Amino acid sequence: MKLTVRNLDNQEVGDIDLADEVFGLPVRRDILARVVNWQLAKRRAGTHKAKGISDISGTTQKPYKQKGTGRARQGSRRSPQFRGGAVIFGPVVRSHEFDLQKKVRRLGLKTALSAKQAEGKLIVIDTAALADAKTKVLRGRFDALGWESVLIIDGASVDEGFARAARNLPKVDVLPQQGANVYDILRRDTLVLTRAGVEQLEARLK
Repeated sequence: MKLTVRNLDNQEVGDIDLADEVFGLPVRRDILARVVNWQLAKRRAGTHKAKGISDISGTTQKPYKQKGTGRARQGSRRSPQFRGGAVIFGPVVRSHEFDLQKKVRRLGLKTALSAKQAEGKLIVIDTAALADAKTKVLRGRFDALGWESVLIIDGASVDEGFARAARNLPKVDVLPQQGANVYDILRRDTLVLTRAGVEQLEARLK
């Protein structure tokens, strides 16, 4: 499929052929959900912790005798029914990460790219660079283009000045091609690829 290539001044500077096997797949919500859940699970710190009975300091002596008090029998002050006692089956420090097949991860990325293309929210620009790389200048360009929530994916590396200018803009992310991922593509409204980004994504995913 053909797509018009623009520059940051919103001028047409040519067109580009997008590979159907990367940008023309049917949208699979189940695949997207699996990959996003996998990504977010890997991010979790897993540092939550509640004290089990072995973590509570206290005596092992019975609080009172077994019989004759008219109260329920008790064996420990560290039991969960007492104030300051243990938590039963509480959270422990652990990793939430799980495995996901490489072919599913690749399919998820191709599906995310195809979904943006199907919605008409995929834009290809010539280069992601500015002569006057300032946040105010870049904000003006984005306003003229109608970009508010946008992910920009460049080639092997990102122009340092452009990335610095975009750093303070809310809802704007700039990534190299290696950093392209399903979660960031879906959480931004508009996906912008450079020519180099398109070529390298196609080489990576074909």
